[in-house]
Amino acid sequence: MPTYVALLRGINLGGKRRVAMADLRAWLAELGYADARTLLQSGNAVFRTAKRVATVERELEAKLAERTGFGVDCVVRTAAELRTVVEADPLGSVADNGSRYHVTFLRAAPPAPDFAPDTFAPELFHVGPREIYFWTPGGSINSKVLAAFPVKKGEVATMRNWNTVTKLLAMAEA
Repeated sequence: MPTYVALLRGINLGGKRRVAMADLRAWLAELGYADARTLLQSGNAVFRTAKRVATVERELEAKLAERTGFGVDCVVRTAAELRTVVEADPLGSVADNGSRYHVTFLRAAPPAPDFAPDTFAPELFHVGPREIYFWTPGGSINSKVLAAFPVKKGEVATMRNWNTVTKLLAMAEA
């Protein structure tokens, strides 16, 4: 059975849209997913199932809506796909702080930007197949590069810092 990583978008931010991780683990078990584990309080889960990614995303979003009363977008990757994201590490030669190095995970290929990767230097970005890597050495709050990549209507995307991405990979491969 493959191992999956689910990344929930927009929960537990500023006391709104609360989802307890114990509840999330229980709901994953109700869906028949095995060995459900969570990381942090921001909607990161690792589990095993024989189902396909698209099925997992649909089932998990339906379960979350049913149990929480609000919609939660989910991006799901296999452990192997997450390994590829980490191995790519396109900005690792300059990104020396994992809390300021981010990966935005998208369900579909990201749009090609109409500006160069160093337009907002020292902030940088790299567009991958279904991810965008961001280096924001001054932090993400007032980041110009992050502001240049708004999520468009209908896109499903969620961002994690590098520390979280590598911890999730370690959990998925354990």
